[in-house]
Amino acid sequence: MSSDPEIISSSSNPLIKTLRGLERKKVRSETGLFLAEGARLVEQGLDAGWALDSLVVSMSGAERGFMPALISKAKSAGARVVQVPDRLAGQIARKDNPQAVIGAFRQRHQTPADLRAAPLDLWVGLYEVRDPGNLGTILRTADCAGISGVILINQCCDPFSVEAVRASMGSIFDVQFAHSSIDEFTQWTSKSGLATVAASVNGTHRHTEIDMKRGTVILMGNEQAGIPPAVEARCDTLCLIPMRGGADSLNLAQATAIMTYEAWRQRDFA
Repeated sequence: MSSDPEIISSSSNPLIKTLRGLERKKVRSETGLFLAEGARLVEQGLDAGWALDSLVVSMSGAERGFMPALISKAKSAGARVVQVPDRLAGQIARKDNPQAVIGAFRQRHQTPADLRAAPLDLWVGLYEVRDPGNLGTILRTADCAGISGVILINQCCDPFSVEAVRASMGSIFDVQFAHSSIDEFTQWTSKSGLATVAASVNGTHRHTEIDMKRGTVILMGNEQAGIPPAVEARCDTLCLIPMRGGADSLNLAQATAIMTYEAWRQRDFA
């Protein structure tokens, strides 16, 4: 197997056109691909067993010491490896100073039926979350806190968007997540024996007063509308994160981190 990457210099090349289009959800849906930027993220994806479709190496980054080993690893995984001028790498990443390496990975799609919950697991449910930066940050937080997984309920933003992948800092490869309707979510939590604790302005107890040591799903709502009453009615507990005044709400990713780390604290950070 040759260690030399294929050279592409034209922006009209079919592969380059496809990779440039991955910033759009339509193209991601049609191809089943998404972008991960940087050698660390690409290697993390490969180590986690995600399928790498193609690897783009910029001309300026081709001579870096780690590159031969990464190229060999990508080729061994069956990926197409190409080398492009920096301007094309910038067009793919939509950045003036792109990473030396950009990987196009195959997406994974799961439903709650694909997930197995243990009695003491801690999960996060996200109801109609719309901001990809929030979603990526929540995946990163879930990774740091050892959360079992994240359930994306109803119409959420795309976890494979460039913004979400960047914000996750590679955690998209290490945290399992699934898409679900609210009915599927409710059936799954009931079957799995998990309590649903929702952060809500309608909560009557502080989040620190809720027992989350048993198997629990922390449910967080849409950035603007929160969780609708009909969904709150399906939850076991509504809790409130105290706020002193000023701003009327916390950022969703911040609120999720507060809830998640309180649950982890109750488990003595085990």
